Amino acid sequence: MTTAARPEGALTVGPLRPVILRLATPAVAMMACHFSFNVIDSLWVGRLIGPAGLAAVSTAGFYVWILLSLGEMVEVGLIAVAARRHGERDPDAAARAAGAAVLYAVAAGLAVSLLGLVVMDDLFRLMTVPPEVARLGHLYLSTWLLGGPLVFGFFAIEATFRAAGDTRTPFLLLAVSVVLSVALDPLLILGVGPFARLGVEGAALASVMVRGGGFLIGILIALRRGLIRLGAPDWHAVPTIFRVGAPLSLTGVLFSLIYMWLTRFTSRFGTPALAALGVGHKVEGIGFIAISGFALSASALVGQNLGARQEQRAREAVRLTITYCLAVTVTTAAVFAAFPATLAGLFTTDPAVIADGSLYLRIIALSQVGQTFEIILEGALGGAGYTFWPMVASSSLSALRVPLAAWWSAAFGLAGIWWAISLTSVARGGAMSLVWLSGAWRHRKV
Repeated sequence: MTTAARPEGALTVGPLRPVILRLATPAVAMMACHFSFNVIDSLWVGRLIGPAGLAAVSTAGFYVWILLSLGEMVEVGLIAVAARRHGERDPDAAARAAGAAVLYAVAAGLAVSLLGLVVMDDLFRLMTVPPEVARLGHLYLSTWLLGGPLVFGFFAIEATFRAAGDTRTPFLLLAVSVVLSVALDPLLILGVGPFARLGVEGAALASVMVRGGGFLIGILIALRRGLIRLGAPDWHAVPTIFRVGAPLSLTGVLFSLIYMWLTRFTSRFGTPALAALGVGHKVEGIGFIAISGFALSASALVGQNLGARQEQRAREAVRLTITYCLAVTVTTAAVFAAFPATLAGLFTTDPAVIADGSLYLRIIALSQVGQTFEIILEGALGGAGYTFWPMVASSSLSALRVPLAAWWSAAFGLAGIWWAISLTSVARGGAMSLVWLSGAWRHRKV
């Protein structure tokens, strides 16, 4: 193990407040960029194609969510492994683990994309969406899956930078990608100038093109900085990356499958309700951006400080991270409750979609605080390499959404589905708090 000086991005020394904000600020901005891709597609499709196109992007987005969740398996696992190696002052081992993770991620992305192409029609039949929604969703999803391997690879590159304490570089890559996506979406959807008119396919194509470009540029930067070694990958790190990342990843997959099933109940209330589910989910992501960005900060902080044998510093970092994030999410909850129609109206002018989406936002506002505890503590536990029991707790409560939605939709209509989503989110926050307070994560070896 090298005895080189502590790297510039070390998170184990100095006052915690500036360290947390230094990590979280670009991480929040980075999550905003990630979130923006699907929002950009929904905004343009909803405005230029209509409610059926908006519902198609939303329902197809649930398989995209599965793909992204599986990509996050590499991200979460690599952060835990590489951050621990950086904390142990062994950057070469971190770079070799990153090399193996990138190669594995590209191969896994190819496998998941091929599987998606095979099962795509069955997925839309499972969700029992109207024929026009299924047709447009098929076009969107099949195009998106073509770029799956590159999207997977980008998750690994992001994790490589963040594990070393650098959240600025992946943010800059994503920010440029978002700007390009904003410009490309309408050109490819409408066929402006030399571009062919591709409709919903154009929205998907713009997203994967810019993400793929960001992945390739990120590899070049990481190689130049010595953060990744593709020529000498540490394949022994892959099982650990998989073991640590798989539980949280599978939680995301389960969420996607649950939303597919909730779509069956929602579709009974018509295409506007389906579109509203997508709109509400996108707007809800405003709070999710802040929470996930702070969670990425907590993950790297816990990983490096446990590697440096500074457990108390790791605990204090998590406490402060939650406090700072609550200042954001309490505000977003108030905005959702006060201005739901204005927010839903950003995506569509259809009155029925706005009405159903407004109902969603008023009800889901309650979940913002619960999600703050849930997601940040999941990130912290992931940084400690302790992911199995958080997955069990979170997945069990999420699975309750299906029977609750079936029961409450029969009793209260569409609002029953929205309440099933909101209250289970609050419960997951409480459960994750109990897992963190138990302290079992302290003894996890990575």
